[in-house]
Amino acid sequence: MNWPPLLCRLALGLALLAGLATVSKASMAAPLRLMVAGIDKQIYLPAVLAERLGYFAAQGLQVELLSESSGVHAEDQLLTGAVQGVVGFYDHTIALQAKGKFVQAVVQLGQAPGEALLVAAARAEGLRSLAALEGRTLGVTGLGASTQGLTQYLAAQQGLKPAALHFVAVGSGDSFANALQQGRIDAGTTSEPTATRLLRSGQAQLLADLRTPAATRQLLGGPYPGASLYVSTRWAASHADELQRVVNALVQALRYIAGHSAGQIADQLPPEFLQGDRAAYVAALQASLPMFTPDGVMPAGGPETVLRVMQATQRGLQGRVIDLERTYTDAFVRAAR
Repeated sequence: MNWPPLLCRLALGLALLAGLATVSKASMAAPLRLMVAGIDKQIYLPAVLAERLGYFAAQGLQVELLSESSGVHAEDQLLTGAVQGVVGFYDHTIALQAKGKFVQAVVQLGQAPGEALLVAAARAEGLRSLAALEGRTLGVTGLGASTQGLTQYLAAQQGLKPAALHFVAVGSGDSFANALQQGRIDAGTTSEPTATRLLRSGQAQLLADLRTPAATRQLLGGPYPGASLYVSTRWAASHADELQRVVNALVQALRYIAGHSAGQIADQLPPEFLQGDRAAYVAALQASLPMFTPDGVMPAGGPETVLRVMQATQRGLQGRVIDLERTYTDAFVRAAR
């Protein structure tokens, strides 16, 4: 069929307009929002690197990384729909299932908590063991956070019940350091690079170490998967392609970590992440590199260890039947490989 030139030009113009409208709509699409439970913590480095190194963009994604001081607050943002995913501890998937809410870890970033229980140097004389924590004021990122649960478990191994401990929420980073320095807490659990900064400066002493897989197995009796990306199971089912691309980027970031030195990784980060002491940051990261999974796969036996630790201290989990297979999936990371 031969169209008159005018109609041909009109049809071509309409097709171009339709194409531009499609591109415009795609460019105006809302970015994927991920809440990080403390964006400057080393335990969550893969998410930051995926953004800094352009891995999200290479997957055709617009990702906005937000930050909350505590995993409990990040969890709330997911449940309200304010974010599509949380970069936080895997144990939240278990705690939420006990409440009838189903979320799933889709890529496991850490195979150890990456946390350290520190004692203020001024209190160290009377706090030389976990048993001495009874009646003390202990700092955690947030009440109900993973740092509190881990501290309770460590104390319980020495016969201390949760009621014997007094917890206060002090956040992380400088806010944790200030609470320790000012005497508002006697001890507390925090992550890197804050832990090494306080230890190197002589302001704190180490009481319990959960920063590497080997140290974690010694204290918790098995692998304890920490940092992960978790999303609601309903959102994962309806956004499988988008989620796969997010996981692709995070797995690529894990590969970058596995293939580079701590110094090279630090070079990719904003200066403020180094907390004014690059040498301390690099030293802390170098010692903690084994905590990252090489490929995002859930460590064998990890979910069972986490459940056992949580059931020992959390009343809401005692006697509850938890379906661990619904708390995580390796399908996306295996597809990424």
